[in-house]
Amino acid sequence: MKKNPCKYIFVVGGVISGVGKGITTSSIGLILKNRGLSVTAIKIDPYINVDAGTMNPTEHGEVFVLSDRDETDQDMGNYERFLDINLTRINYMTTGRVYQSVIERERNLGYKGKCVQVVPHIPFEIIDRIKKAGENSNADVVVIEVGGTVGEYENILFLEAARMMKIQSPKDIFFVMVSYLPTPGKVGEMKTKPTQHAVRALNTSGIQPDILIARGETSLDEKRKEKLSLFCNMAADRIVSAPDVESVYDIPLNFEKEKFSEKLCSIMGVICKAPNKKSWDLWKNFAKHAHNNKNTIKIAMIGKYFKTGDFILSDSYLSVIEAIKYSSYAQGKKPIISWLDSVDFETNPAKLKELKKYDGIVVPGGFGARGVEGNLRVIRFARENKIPYFGLCYGMQMMAIEYARNVLGIKDATTREIEPKGKNCVIDILDEQKDNLKNHNYGGSMRLGGFKAVLKEGTVARAAYNKKEIDERHRHRYEVNPDYIPALEDNGLVFSGTSPDKRLMEISELPKSKHPFFLAAQFHPEFLARPLSPHPLFTAFIKACIKK
Repeated sequence: MKKNPCKYIFVVGGVISGVGKGITTSSIGLILKNRGLSVTAIKIDPYINVDAGTMNPTEHGEVFVLSDRDETDQDMGNYERFLDINLTRINYMTTGRVYQSVIERERNLGYKGKCVQVVPHIPFEIIDRIKKAGENSNADVVVIEVGGTVGEYENILFLEAARMMKIQSPKDIFFVMVSYLPTPGKVGEMKTKPTQHAVRALNTSGIQPDILIARGETSLDEKRKEKLSLFCNMAADRIVSAPDVESVYDIPLNFEKEKFSEKLCSIMGVICKAPNKKSWDLWKNFAKHAHNNKNTIKIAMIGKYFKTGDFILSDSYLSVIEAIKYSSYAQGKKPIISWLDSVDFETNPAKLKELKKYDGIVVPGGFGARGVEGNLRVIRFARENKIPYFGLCYGMQMMAIEYARNVLGIKDATTREIEPKGKNCVIDILDEQKDNLKNHNYGGSMRLGGFKAVLKEGTVARAAYNKKEIDERHRHRYEVNPDYIPALEDNGLVFSGTSPDKRLMEISELPKSKHPFFLAAQFHPEFLARPLSPHPLFTAFIKACIKK
């Protein structure tokens, strides 16, 4: 049977950044998937960076790593989690990546001597990438999030590509605008004018939204819906109210209360199945745990990238936070996560005693010297006071250094990353990474993406996974130095996961006889945690926290 043409939904933002385009894109994908459609998602970031890997997490948020080694925006993680799919690098593009491809093609005579211009060749490249993503996944629908806000200079070329696609295939291209309706405190009334201007700005690009998502502190009333309908040139039933909610996992549920998927299917002219009740009930049951304020556990997250000016940016560790939630919800608990800066434990060691009130401690990934001594003090406190500890990537490296210093007695144990000439570098650079650092080749050059590991029988890790071989996503340049592995093992530290050739240590732990849960992974298990299928290591950690 001939497959219907692929449909493309562009999601754009109005009025302010951070309005929720990523979660809207993810939710659109989820509600359409629940109606039997095959869906994939694309993130377009307007910056010149080729990928997200070299950006400061306190400015940009988390770097999400795909299995095929691509370093991407954190919204790619949202797409994977909501849709329960694995995406590839073709699902992610930046201005830098698009220009790089066009310039490389020109240098290779790919344009056969033509004058290569910003328009139309850049939009053509964007269109090719969008269509390829749909073809690669054999999707019925491709949902494309255009980063930034309508009216910004940076995303003009992406909107131009979308306009060109609409001209070429008017029945297959659709637009959803997510715009903010403020309610100024002193005014006390939700204002529609900023969104009216945002729609007009989109109109100047030759695009009229098919659906308007009205974000705001409260639900949109009929009077303001009528006003938006009149001045934004669209039917009132195509304006969807999206008030603030306690959990992002409530958003798809709110969308369906307004029959959003039904409207989308009608607009796209596709015949959808009735919503899958079994799948939807599973999602509802999962989402309700976010409202469980009685059965809670306290988790301390010891981070390096929380502070940005006078504000806290928890998005630096978004996937870790969500992974903790999924495993907690599955155990009938709601995690109360405290974001603690590792530097504070350096300047004020007395704060360590406050960690006793937590059920578990997590030290997530990071780079550089900031907060190292604070992390080491926290890990020692967790080990000696039998508080469940879970280290991720950098958290495993810190765990090895702490153990070497305080159990093996190597007081100057350190990492080559912060002490290049250190005498006892328990953590050292991977051999294949030395030339990259020497030549300042930083972008996309770490040990990235999916790699296999083998688990040792009779360990905490093996019991958690309940299988011998695993495949996890990595993002690091440094590893446990092989020269110190025998001494660490002789003194009780167990390397329960290794690369298949046993060259690289992937998981370290203490036996349960010595500690209720003291485990760390060199990889990033959070990248594979999903709402309805929590990650086994996070679940093992949460179970230990509950017992405490």
